[in-house]
Parts: sequence; C-alpha cells; structure tokens
Amino acid sequence: MIVLKTERELDAMRKAGRIVAQALAEIEKAVGPGVTLKELDQIAENFILQQGAKPAFKGLYGFPATICASVNEQVVHGIPGSRRLEEGDIIGVDVGTWIDGYYGDMAKTFPVGKVSPQAQQLIKVTEEALYQGIEQAVEGNRLSDVSHAIQNYVEEHGFSVVRDFVGHGIGQRMHEPPQIPNFGKPGMGPRLRSGMTLAIEPMVNVGTYEVLTKEDGWTVVTRDKSLSAHFEHTVAITPQGPEILTKF
Repeated sequence: MIVLKTERELDAMRKAGRIVAQALAEIEKAVGPGVTLKELDQIAENFILQQGAKPAFKGLYGFPATICASVNEQVVHGIPGSRRLEEGDIIGVDVGTWIDGYYGDMAKTFPVGKVSPQAQQLIKVTEEALYQGIEQAVEGNRLSDVSHAIQNYVEEHGFSVVRDFVGHGIGQRMHEPPQIPNFGKPGMGPRLRSGMTLAIEPMVNVGTYEVLTKEDGWTVVTRDKSLSAHFEHTVAITPQGPEILTKF
C-alpha cells in the first residue's frame, strides 16, 4: 500500500531531507585525493548525530556504515573502509537519516580531482536524468512516466540504466511501496497522487546495464567494469508540482 503523507508528515520529512543534504555537502568538502572512505563515513556520521538525527543506513538490513561509498565501477552499496581516493576517481555517496519518526535519502556522485571527459559526462547525464524523472513526478501522471523519462534521457546520451536496483517510496520506513525502476514504458503503474513521497535514484553505467554483487554481499559493481554514477533525491508529489525534500 502506498502511504500518502499529511503536511505535518511532510514537514518531518523536510527536516530529515535537509540534514541528509547538509551531510552530503560536508562530504563534498572533504572529497579529494588521499582521503579514505572511512574518513568520509565518519564525517557524515558525526554531522548527522550533531543534528539530533540518526544515520539511517547503519544497521539497516545489517549494513555496517553510515554512508554507501561506491568508487568507479562500483554502482551502489559500497562499504567504506581504508581505501584512499585517487585523482581521477569518481565516488557515489548515498546517505540516509532518521529523525522524528521519518526518513530522508539522497545520493550524489563526486569527481575526485580532475577526471576524464567520459567520467564528467557520466556524472552530468546521471544528474540530469534524475531531474528529467523528477519533472514527471506530478499529480495524474503514472509512476512509469518517471522511469521512462530517466531511461530515455540516459540512452539518448549513449549510457545505460541499471535494471536490477530501483528507487522506492519512503516515509516512516526507509523502503516503502512503490518500487521505482529507472526504465520502462510510459503510462504504466499507479497514478501519482499528492502526498506520495518517492526516492528517485538513477544508477547509470558507461557500458551495459548488467551488474553483479561482490563476495561481501553488499558492493554492487558493473559486470563489464565500466564506470557507474548514482544520484538520488527524496521527492514529494504536491498540488504545486514535485517538491525536492533533500535540499540544502
């Protein structure tokens, strides 16, 4: 069942979303050659706790950290450890918070120093695809209108959207119905209604869309080892149009 949120609930989600966005801004300041993924994780955890919120991912389904940190060919769910970022890497960082009973969820991919033109283009297209999807998140549209807009934009630019992982509803639980694929035909699925809150998150590969999960049971990588990028916002459907709740 898709849960429609009241204005009071949306206020709580705005608070959670703002803390997520601020945590990512703190991470962005620290991203650079030589920094370890664990250091980025600690920055996020400290900031979230200082705001009176909880890191939503830590312990969720057994995940051991505050952020998912996915470098280069890693798509999502990378576990932050002792790896140091190097010039030319790209890193996707996914962060979640919980406060006052509600969740916020956001992801962004950062270049590390000077990156290749292909990596720059991948980051740009993935972020733009997210906004293409958000533009379709309006009352009366179908859920797959969001999915189709993302796929269409990504493939127009010669990249591919990951199919094995999807966006999701969000609210009092991190993952609520509906699932939001980043591909599909338009005009399908539930009709979008005011009060729905969706975590829209394209994951985009330079090569094919095929992925696999590594032995740690978490880290998802591209099967062909090509670069991957990930962007995400938590979005509310409102009578005035889509509202991004993960804004700073």
